[in-house]
Amino acid sequence: MEWSWVDTHCHLQLDSRPAAELLNRATDVAWVVVPGVDAASSRAALELATSFPDRILATAGLHPHEAKRWPDEEDAITELAKKAAAIGETGLDFYRNLAPPDAQKKAFIAQLDLAAQLQKPVVIHCRDAFAQIHTILERQDLGTLAVLHCWTGGTRWTKRFLDLGCWFSFAGPVAFETGETIRLGAALVPPKRALVETDTPFLSPPPFRQQPNEPGRVRLIGEALAGVWSLPVNEVARITSANAATVFKR
Repeated sequence: MEWSWVDTHCHLQLDSRPAAELLNRATDVAWVVVPGVDAASSRAALELATSFPDRILATAGLHPHEAKRWPDEEDAITELAKKAAAIGETGLDFYRNLAPPDAQKKAFIAQLDLAAQLQKPVVIHCRDAFAQIHTILERQDLGTLAVLHCWTGGTRWTKRFLDLGCWFSFAGPVAFETGETIRLGAALVPPKRALVETDTPFLSPPPFRQQPNEPGRVRLIGEALAGVWSLPVNEVARITSANAATVFKR
């Protein structure tokens, strides 16, 4: 039996191409998760989920780049989150620092509290903020509600986040030529704790590095992980799809 994939992070509402076109090309993808990055995009994600109920789940949240807007966005995102499959994309990004660190932390913690209150998973963006996110998650004690989107940690941080019970979602970088550190971390992640994603329209895996990404390429992420874990590709599809159904209660 050939198993289908689940793309657990796919910004269809931020892509200029029609969602139907991208989904139609993704013939071996059973369903996708479309994350919001602010109230407007979260609303758009929920509209897509209504239009494609068999293929799309939506999340609602505020990205760390937009964290300064949390006081203005909080009420809308809280209401949208009640109808969404998960909270996020939230987290910390101290690489680009497009919002002040204190504002990022405040918005992140508030969304973690919302996830705990609603008992829904939370999709976490982590860039140059491993220590800070680990400290916050350890304090919040969310366990398996925490999904580490586009995981790029090496062995040290992978071990530490494994101890917290998090899920690890792998994207294009695990397949990059420069992704050896990520692959070393991935080798420590039990397949039963892993997810796959494209982060469409970003981070296209080889051989499509300079092109907009799309959900039909999620198999390339799975193939990279199959190499890391020495598993058949079809087995990676089966396991990660089952994991996605567990996380997002599909």
